[in-house]
Amino acid sequence: MKRVGTLILLMACVTMAQLHGQTAASATDSRTPPKKPEKAATEKEDKSSTNKLFGGSNALQSNEPTTTEIYADEAFFDSSKSMGIFSGRVKVTDPRFNLQSDKLTVFISKGENQGLERAIAEGNVGLVRDRPDPNGGPPTRAVGRADKATYTAATGDVELRGTPRVQEGPNMHVATRADTVMIINQNSQLTTHGPSRTEIRQQPKEETKAKP
Repeated sequence: MKRVGTLILLMACVTMAQLHGQTAASATDSRTPPKKPEKAATEKEDKSSTNKLFGGSNALQSNEPTTTEIYADEAFFDSSKSMGIFSGRVKVTDPRFNLQSDKLTVFISKGENQGLERAIAEGNVGLVRDRPDPNGGPPTRAVGRADKATYTAATGDVELRGTPRVQEGPNMHVATRADTVMIINQNSQLTTHGPSRTEIRQQPKEETKAKP
């Protein structure tokens, strides 16, 4: 499997541009009274804390750049359209999620705030996410499968199409019709449009031995 380093370099450039913009903004704010920058910083922190899609809040709130690695047999890049197409045993490794598919199309937003705008995975899509336990216990693994998955960065939604199904722990949520659509929002809430079946599995209780 060929490791595609070009997109990683693109993501690094995007991250450097964002960091440069933040540095310029900090220099501008230093000329204003101290109370206004504190208020702006607070508002920015509140907005970032609401995005919890495909990962823990610590990774998204961190100032460190996030590295996304994409492996594929073939890759095509179109700088004029700010897009990349990966095909053949595609595998995505990200701190927030892991994904595999036959094909992946990535769109990068234009302008000052460059970054991932939209990603479309097609063919034998498998999505794995480990959700941390707030009480410090072992993480809960959620696995989603579909023919097609679309991630939109503006809303944080992941849309699953093509007989989708989502499993979390022993429980399973399965579409009973091919055109059923499942949407996972940035708060990990699942909404289903169309017929589906939900399986909730419980382990049998151990029988207590009768006292003689």
